[in-house]
Amino acid sequence: MKILDRYILKSFVITFATVFVILFFIFILQTVWLFIAELAGKDLDFFLIVKFLMFAMPRIIPLVLPLSVLLASIMTFGSFAENYEFAAMKSSGISLQRAMRSLMVFIGFLSVASFFFANNVIPYAEYQFINFRADIGKKQPAMAIAEGQFSDVGSFNIKVEKKSGENGNILSGVTIHKKSGSGQGTPTVIRSKSGELVSSENSNILKLVLKDGDYYEDIVPKKYEDQNKMPFAKSSFKRYVINMDLSKLNKLDESEDKVTTNNMLNVNELNYTLDSLHKDFDKNIISFADNIYQRTGIISSAIQYAPNKPKDTTALKAEKKELPKDLLSGFSRGDKQALLKIAKGNVESTNFSIDGSTFEMQEQIKNINNHQLAFFDKFVIAYACLLMFFIGAPLGAIIRKGGIGLPIVFAVLIFITFHFINTFGKKMAQTDGIPAWLGSWMSSFILTPFAVLLTYRATNDIGLFQLDNILEPIQNFFAKIFSKKEKQETEQLPTA
Repeated sequence: MKILDRYILKSFVITFATVFVILFFIFILQTVWLFIAELAGKDLDFFLIVKFLMFAMPRIIPLVLPLSVLLASIMTFGSFAENYEFAAMKSSGISLQRAMRSLMVFIGFLSVASFFFANNVIPYAEYQFINFRADIGKKQPAMAIAEGQFSDVGSFNIKVEKKSGENGNILSGVTIHKKSGSGQGTPTVIRSKSGELVSSENSNILKLVLKDGDYYEDIVPKKYEDQNKMPFAKSSFKRYVINMDLSKLNKLDESEDKVTTNNMLNVNELNYTLDSLHKDFDKNIISFADNIYQRTGIISSAIQYAPNKPKDTTALKAEKKELPKDLLSGFSRGDKQALLKIAKGNVESTNFSIDGSTFEMQEQIKNINNHQLAFFDKFVIAYACLLMFFIGAPLGAIIRKGGIGLPIVFAVLIFITFHFINTFGKKMAQTDGIPAWLGSWMSSFILTPFAVLLTYRATNDIGLFQLDNILEPIQNFFAKIFSKKEKQETEQLPTA
């Protein structure tokens, strides 16, 4: 490797590493903020919090890596241009492509490494992250309830004055508000002097055993005028057991449920899963169509009420008579009414079955599209590194600004555009608006011509925008106006 290649590569790698660490730290803080409700006030030791964050870190890489490449490219090549190092290279006969050669090799290795990272490390980390969040509630059930404040656990709001015991499972001063199904008010309140949390790692049930307490429940009167009396029932207990579902306690949001089924799989597993999902979907379509056809009962009804009905369906098919224009013309009035009643029932039943199956099939399609998006995303991250480099390096050479000022502005604008288009394409692909491959690659397809244009303009020493082509006609227009005014003023001056 020549001295120039080592110098360019060293400058880029140092800038890239610095930018990557800073951005990674910022995104980690964002992760902490997103999951602060699960970490704060839950009696978790430092080791568990670090382990929690370690499993969450790999999911940040697809966001941080392309942005780091883009910003480092703009800063490095902008600094070269600002300090006239590019001018020295060009005077020595070294073009921009030649200066980028060593970095192209480095970015190529980085893209390959990012693919293997997305294909192997991220699925493993996602699996560990999801299971770690679920296991925390089983191993330390007291983390679900914070001391001195109401904690939302499933269909209960629980407040304890003090927690004790080895794992904080001994509770004192327990107050529980049981949520109503209608969401109106708090009809049930449970208070006890003490309680204990009991759970098992092999069970999804968290048992809360209350001792020495009272149970208050509002009674809804049948008459409206009796509501002002606010009647309630009160009972006392020595021991009262409440079972809470840990799956609800550690319930992931909707987006994370998608992650658990998609990003936990590598390319081979996604291929196998997609093949199974497509086969299951095709079987469901065929089964649904057969079920609808069998439930219509058209053939059996026609045979039952036909004037000269054959003994079996084969005989009916063998006759091959042309159907009359009025299908009910061969039936009596009573038979017509019976047939119309059967037809109406079949139509209503079919519509009900179709409405009930539409949502299920839409969810199956959405699940297939999510798996396809996860498959293509593993390749998109590798291409995104190359794309951001071929946008950032020429852009830095054009704007001729290094440091952390203008390069950050350009980098953020470009990355926001990339991320917005990527999110928009995925949302459309999830709803089956566009193919999944197009949804994943949409941002890359749109920004690739921009990267080619920037590389061409930087190679030929053309600025980012040719303002002269816009300003020159305007200047000529105003120059003509001013020249006409001056000519008129000189003509109006009195002669000596």
